[in-house]
Amino acid sequence: MAMEYVGSRAERRARARARSRAQELSFIRRMDWILVGAVAALVAYGLYAIGGITEHDVEGNPRYFVVRQALFAFAGVAGLVAALAIDPSWYRRFWRPIYGGTALVMFFVFLAGPVTRGSRRWLDLGFFRFQPSEFGKVLFVLALAGFLAERSRRLNDPQTTGTALGLAALPMTLVYVQPDFGTALVYAAALAALLFVAGVRWLNIAVVTLLTALAAAAVLWALPAAGVHVLKDYQLQRITGFMHPDTDPSGATYNVTQSKVAIGAGGFDGRGVRNATQTNLDYLPEHATDFVFASLSEQRGFVGAAILLCLYLLVVWRGLRVITVARDMYSAVVAGGIVFAFLFQVFVNVGMTMGIAPITGIPLPFVSVGGSSMIANLAAMGILLSIHLRGTPMRRR
Repeated sequence: MAMEYVGSRAERRARARARSRAQELSFIRRMDWILVGAVAALVAYGLYAIGGITEHDVEGNPRYFVVRQALFAFAGVAGLVAALAIDPSWYRRFWRPIYGGTALVMFFVFLAGPVTRGSRRWLDLGFFRFQPSEFGKVLFVLALAGFLAERSRRLNDPQTTGTALGLAALPMTLVYVQPDFGTALVYAAALAALLFVAGVRWLNIAVVTLLTALAAAAVLWALPAAGVHVLKDYQLQRITGFMHPDTDPSGATYNVTQSKVAIGAGGFDGRGVRNATQTNLDYLPEHATDFVFASLSEQRGFVGAAILLCLYLLVVWRGLRVITVARDMYSAVVAGGIVFAFLFQVFVNVGMTMGIAPITGIPLPFVSVGGSSMIANLAAMGILLSIHLRGTPMRRR
């Protein structure tokens, strides 16, 4: 009897080990390794780019910014792993606390955030200074997707669309009045993707688009004509400079003019780090943040810029694939919101360096210097991988 007991216990342990190995193999098979590789390549390429762009920024310490950015990347990888371990259904159950907490932290910025360059966007914890609106991009998607999934049977009801717009308006307004018009636009782009992927009827989306156009007309024309100025002076100058780029090349349009010069100077294979005068001599303002793509183009040329854009395209392609394998509506809507917000940031940042989009201050994902953007984007990629990991494989659909 004792021998039989010992034998059965050994068999149970063997079966447990076999199940554990099977789960590990299943995890490896279901992971989107192409997306993992693309994100890793983007982070590595971003560090490589920043290493050259900021080499002359800190005298005596040419690696200051690249080391700093690498530390943020390590923190972001930790966030990615944490997001990978969390089942997306958890976000769906707690979308209300996520929404409320996000709005509360954004409101707290106005009470405790320091004023930097005329705006309140950051919170200082001593060991880390972060921008809540960057993390809010991800949390905004998680919360609004939860609301839409909860109302999945009433998506065609105009009241559902109206409520979604009302929920989105609060964080968007809090971000806008910081002021951070560019990030508010990212929130709006994410909202449009959420409504589209959720399956809101086209008539409702058309009404929302019309209302947005009327609001833009009111802000840009009707209200200023009545003496009510909603936009700041520098925001008006940016819009005017975008519409008429040759009006003030030494003033309002100086940044974009220098950006175009830097991109054109890069040519096919770039001028290299030492010969990139636009970047090294600070002719190009904000060359490590807002106009980092122009600096990269000057140093690495068309080839270097094309490599970066191809990596972005690879991430977007794999992100769109995640939508198709999502196990439920909530996961698909979250994936759609994250991917489109990511694509919107890339398009606007690259576009403004070329003069085909107005200057908004949106960072270039995984490349622009900044801890909040790096960590938030890596966490968003972790959520996409988590959705794919728990989704339905394409061969079974």
